[in-house]
Amino acid sequence: MTGAATTPVPTVTELLTAQLGRTAPGLRFGDAERSWDEVVRASAVHGAAARALLDRCRHTGRAGPGPAHVGVLADNGPEFAFLLGGAALSGSVLVGLNPTRRGTALARDVRTADCGVVLAQPSYRHLLGDVDVPVVDLDGPEWTDLLAEHARAVPDPVPTTPDDLLMLIFTSGTSGDPKAVRCTHGKIAFPGRMLAERFGLSTSDTVYVAMPMFHSNAIMAGWAVGLAAGAAVALAPRFSASGFLPDVRRFGATYANYVGTPLSYVLATPDRPDDADNPLRIVYGNEGAEEDLAAFARRFGCHVVDAFGSTEGGVGFARTPDTPAGSLGRLTDDVRILHPDTGLPCPPAEFAQDGSVCNAAEAVGELVNVSGAGWFAGYYNDPDSDAERLRGGRYHTGDLAYADADGYVYFAGRTADWVRVDGENLGTAPIERILTRHPDVAEAAVYAVRARVGDEVMAALVPAADAQLDPAEFSAFLARQDDLGPKQRPRHIRITRSLPRTATFKVVKRALAAEGSDCADPVWRADGHDADANAAGTYRPVMPGER
Repeated sequence: MTGAATTPVPTVTELLTAQLGRTAPGLRFGDAERSWDEVVRASAVHGAAARALLDRCRHTGRAGPGPAHVGVLADNGPEFAFLLGGAALSGSVLVGLNPTRRGTALARDVRTADCGVVLAQPSYRHLLGDVDVPVVDLDGPEWTDLLAEHARAVPDPVPTTPDDLLMLIFTSGTSGDPKAVRCTHGKIAFPGRMLAERFGLSTSDTVYVAMPMFHSNAIMAGWAVGLAAGAAVALAPRFSASGFLPDVRRFGATYANYVGTPLSYVLATPDRPDDADNPLRIVYGNEGAEEDLAAFARRFGCHVVDAFGSTEGGVGFARTPDTPAGSLGRLTDDVRILHPDTGLPCPPAEFAQDGSVCNAAEAVGELVNVSGAGWFAGYYNDPDSDAERLRGGRYHTGDLAYADADGYVYFAGRTADWVRVDGENLGTAPIERILTRHPDVAEAAVYAVRARVGDEVMAALVPAADAQLDPAEFSAFLARQDDLGPKQRPRHIRITRSLPRTATFKVVKRALAAEGSDCADPVWRADGHDADANAAGTYRPVMPGER
């Protein structure tokens, strides 16, 4: 674990066994509650039953001779939590499967992760028709009989180390097929303990987890935090904007995690005068919109901390009270911003009076951990992707950024989000931030569409509730944004009711780019064909026959 931690790293097994004998609440779901002692013992039963199921499938020839991991396709709930704890106690590997995947894509994930069996929620059973390994219903007779057979299993953990594999978690797949990230005991337990200590969480707290447990945010910034603190973990089957505050109150939640846009979805619910009358103290996550962080904190009377990280875990940032608005945090000794062409450190950004970056071509580069892999433990059975991430002993994030003179970092998009206009590389994130300044724009996604030479900038806009965007008015609005350069201004605008997203709310820009203007949504185009004309032009609706 090069550069991962300087203090002893726990294992999930150690965190679990530390809860044995504790009668304090450990798991809340719906109206049910289990003590931590009951959670650990139920985990031992589930771990024993899962291993017996794998052995049975091997013996009957239903599973192949490979490593045979246990796949789970289910919403958040006690079964998912017990299976995860059972894997930690039994030395097994759990694979989180994404229920938004379908057909051959889901079968590909099962095969990639070497699942010997898949335990499925009955409502998702129909998604697994293309899977060539045994599928067992979580409330079916085969599984319930196995749980009954192993009901007397006691926690007798298999010895583990922080480097032992515990879970395979797939990336969101925003730019291609999802990759199975190796999540070791240390990779899950260390952030759990670190965040619990950082926020002063204890046995008197309740951690609310509504993000999907097949994703790293729910595991590392939610479940593991509650486990490390000995706090109660309250699970919601899935995220609900309207159900968020009622759940917080019902469970007495003091801490919640998020990833992507859930904050904006909650903020879109009707304001009530008693919104701040709730027990929530800390909300922690990443990829929240800057304006949403402050608005959420004000409305619900809590502290919102937005960090930067990924499932892979090679680089992370945390904002501190002195972090400027819009910044991810300050560069650490291990992290550099390297120019994609030269591989050399980028100079600090130079800012004009309007806040725009004057030297973006030189200052924007890729965030790279120059000391090694950090918490990245590799992709499962994917040496080519490992080699792409770890080049020259350095971890390449694929994320673009620039830094100011004080070392504060600002996100500029993904390397796949480069838009190359007139030979200049432009990051999409700064453009998106400008577009969402318009009061009637709820969300914006900027991406490249092919031109005769290079790219043209296209943006998909989601209007705010009950808002109607006008081409001429929006043209005038962009003309007033002094920090929007001529090459940054979108040539094409798509007005859409929603953006395509992964199950963890990340926008799938490749789907938007593939459609371009060939879509059922209204599309505007700016007059003019070069950057200067485009900058001065007015948007007009484009009829289907013109696209």
